[in-house]
Amino acid sequence: MRELSRRQALLGLGALTLTLAGCGEDEAPKKAADVSANKAGAMASYGVNQQFKATEPVSFDALYNNHPFYPHKDDWLFWQELTKRTNVTLKAVTVPLSDYEKKRGLLVGSGQAPLIIPKTYHPAEEAFVASGAILPVSDYLDLMPNFKDKVAKWKLEPELDTLRQSDGRFYLLPGLHQEIWVDYSLAIRTDILEKLKLEVPTTWDELYTVLKAMKAEYPDQYPMTDRWGVPTPGGNLIKIVAQAFGSKGGWEYQHATWDAAAGKFAYTGAMPQYKQMIEYLHKLVKEKLLDPESFTQQDDQAKQKFVSGKSFVISTNAQTLINDYRASLTENNPDAKIAKIPVPMGPVGDFKIGTRLENGVMISKKALENKNFVAMMQFVDWLWYSDAGEEFAKWGVEGTTFTKEGAKYKLAKDIDFVGLNPGVPKHLQKDFGFSNGVFAYGGTTELLNSTFSEEELEFQKVMNARKPWPVEPPHPFNDEEREQGTLWETPLKDYVTQNTLKFILGERDISEWDAYVKELEGKNMTSYLNLVNTAYERFKKDHG
Repeated sequence: MRELSRRQALLGLGALTLTLAGCGEDEAPKKAADVSANKAGAMASYGVNQQFKATEPVSFDALYNNHPFYPHKDDWLFWQELTKRTNVTLKAVTVPLSDYEKKRGLLVGSGQAPLIIPKTYHPAEEAFVASGAILPVSDYLDLMPNFKDKVAKWKLEPELDTLRQSDGRFYLLPGLHQEIWVDYSLAIRTDILEKLKLEVPTTWDELYTVLKAMKAEYPDQYPMTDRWGVPTPGGNLIKIVAQAFGSKGGWEYQHATWDAAAGKFAYTGAMPQYKQMIEYLHKLVKEKLLDPESFTQQDDQAKQKFVSGKSFVISTNAQTLINDYRASLTENNPDAKIAKIPVPMGPVGDFKIGTRLENGVMISKKALENKNFVAMMQFVDWLWYSDAGEEFAKWGVEGTTFTKEGAKYKLAKDIDFVGLNPGVPKHLQKDFGFSNGVFAYGGTTELLNSTFSEEELEFQKVMNARKPWPVEPPHPFNDEEREQGTLWETPLKDYVTQNTLKFILGERDISEWDAYVKELEGKNMTSYLNLVNTAYERFKKDHG
């Protein structure tokens, strides 16, 4: 879940088709490579929701993001059953989660990356486009019938357009959701709310009132502490507060944000809406409602403060509510109760902000030279985009890890996942390798909801009643612009991050905002925005 976006209503974005190989007026259309000689192992006839099975045993190496909660095991049922069903052996090149992005960049940049490179969030792929290290995957969608089918059924073309580069192609196969899925929010101690006769806050102003009441009752404590501040300070908290004011921050920070009223992009870190986010969080810190260590402390520190009762509000998602908080909290305090609350709203109102695209898969350019290339693309299409592949990656093997009656799934009695069967000896992720973030994401809303508790379904019901935030128009750089933009982006982002924290923590007074904006201009903010808006106008002219 990454990008906050808006739609330019005048853009005919839907006119862009999946088979578009974009070209400007003076460019010849780019063509997909001839892969007719690389069909070894491929099915001659492979279609939507058809079981893929290679016609001969094949193997592919895949980069594997090794999650500490369910570290990789060679004997997982996932690997065995995957080979049984597809005749494909996946060779996992394991990289620790903490080092994944850096290691992936080194491997791709050096030409040593595995053929399949999952768990990539847009726009990370853009760093590898100019070098030709990764495939323009949009050229090969005819090999991926399930991907094309879901895009067409769910009308995902506008979202895909946000991935396109200046040549009209995209280089990342994203996870596809039927609807916007909001997962990250805040967890709050509802027993404390009950004690103080407070309602669950629905807006950021109401949260402020709740925190004030908690502080009055517990003057020696910070009512709120937060996690996910490393490596991105305020990763989730700044993100969801910025969204409420119509901006981007934290995990979702992007240099440019679409200004619909002006009909062009504005620099995010200098927008009035970004300033409003800072002012809100500064108020919480100044009044000692929010722990100032929230933006830089390790997760374990934040969790310990929360589960020990030293704080009452913290960032969460569905899994961390169960896996990280609830059991430890009630062990320390049997009367404690906790809930994940709908994302508080702000001035922009009742919008559901997010994207229907998930992290996705890059394909190494060297895959084109592999005799099994077509089989590999069919395999990727089945595992990540077919109904059966998505069910398998999420739930496992029917009759072994789950049973199914109609559309209703049920875990085996001795297997737990997100608290569905607490206290049993086995775990779907740890012991079997299913519901693994490398492979299991995207799909129908029904499949998404299938592992949710009644509590989480209630959360989703509230969020789904909100209006979807519009999609932002594409503004892809050409190679020259990307090279120049890259030189400006890092110092700009570093400066925004540093000063965002200084303003929030009171180390720099908000009265210096105008001076800060001028300092950004001194770091090429205006020149960078000119690149963005030039790219936007060109893409609209060439492809809109």
